[in-house]
Amino acid sequence: MTAHPQAQPKNVFVIGLDDANLPTLSDIPHAESYRFHPLLTVEELQGGEVSVPALLEKAQGILDSFDGSIDAIVGYWDFPVSTLVAILGDRYGTRHTSLESVVKCEHKYWSRLEQQKVIDEHPRFGRVDLDADEPRPPEGVRFPMWLKPALSYSSELAYSVKDEDEFREACARIKAGISRVGRPFEHIMRQVDLPPEMEGVGAEVCLAEEALSGVQVAVEGYVHRGEVTIYGVLDSINYPDSSCFLRHQYPSALPGPVVQRLHDVSERVMRQIGMDAATFSIEYFYDPSTDAINLLEINPRHSQAHAELFAYVDGVPNHHCMVSLAFDEDPALPHRAGPYKAAAKWYYRWFADGVSHQVPTPEEIERIEHEIPGVSVDVLAEEGRKLSEVTHQDSYSFELAHISTGGDSEQDLRRKYDRCVAALGLVFDDTEPGGRDLTND
Repeated sequence: MTAHPQAQPKNVFVIGLDDANLPTLSDIPHAESYRFHPLLTVEELQGGEVSVPALLEKAQGILDSFDGSIDAIVGYWDFPVSTLVAILGDRYGTRHTSLESVVKCEHKYWSRLEQQKVIDEHPRFGRVDLDADEPRPPEGVRFPMWLKPALSYSSELAYSVKDEDEFREACARIKAGISRVGRPFEHIMRQVDLPPEMEGVGAEVCLAEEALSGVQVAVEGYVHRGEVTIYGVLDSINYPDSSCFLRHQYPSALPGPVVQRLHDVSERVMRQIGMDAATFSIEYFYDPSTDAINLLEINPRHSQAHAELFAYVDGVPNHHCMVSLAFDEDPALPHRAGPYKAAAKWYYRWFADGVSHQVPTPEEIERIEHEIPGVSVDVLAEEGRKLSEVTHQDSYSFELAHISTGGDSEQDLRRKYDRCVAALGLVFDDTEPGGRDLTND
């Protein structure tokens, strides 16, 4: 890893810097060589309908008034952060991947068009005309399928449908809510050169994809000076009989040959996308019964949710890659140099609406982390607030807390998670019976 001889710390502006990630950023190698500055809040970036011009104006005001050098602009969230990094990078001369490569990842339909040019490991897919009197599934795409906007936050407005009735109802829901993210994304799409196959598609488009089966897995990597590097493969485990994540676990338990195939597919796709000087995270399904790999989606940023997992196992959070790339320095992570053999990021969820009570204080959370070695807890539930009032939830559940655990085995990880859930002691009242689904969320 490159040493930093300069006396003055480099100024790194982090779009959407949050309290949960600041300590992790401070743990990267040579952190003393950087000074991290927040640029826009998560609430400004993701609350309500985003105005990209307004966000750019505010960000530029902050940067223009800064009394010092602007050495890097980075981010670890999806749209609009990923696109703002590229646009502001152009304006302030900081290192970044092209805006076009970001949009090719984030626009799910355009991304599929690019993927099918170089790989076969993807589901059948097609566009759905939401403005039709009776929207129909695309020709050749069979039930069960997933309907999703071209762009969304955290699987928002993504629905699993198994027949025509569920298809129509999902289309109605997506049409009603698609503009919240789709309209500001149009502003971004007007700034890139679109290929003929994307002319007239726009951002407020719905995608249908055949449902995939098997185990989910995430591949993390970066592109540095044109070379694609994969630095980690993680398993994504869902709640039983649910599409909602229970945990991400690192390293993956998949066989070595399967992991190598994931590497190969990821490298081909990222070369096609044309990304450089940036991190990425790709989600896949692997079906052990057929040995089939299918790409689910590409994220043009590393996963901040995995940062502590890499720190637990490899000794350095993956934020290191993002910051190093911003300075054209070696982004390589150490291998298995951390204190634990395995790590997991758990999503403590509730599948019915309710009002949160007995939410632990920061002091109580600190006590839990002290009493249970190798854990980090971020509580999302708010005292006295209805779960359905918290923004950016998926279509089927409510997130209560994120719990990261490091341990010597999967059993150790489970034991620590169970202890944390018990120690949190969250209580709900006014709970509505039944799980969230297309008819009750």
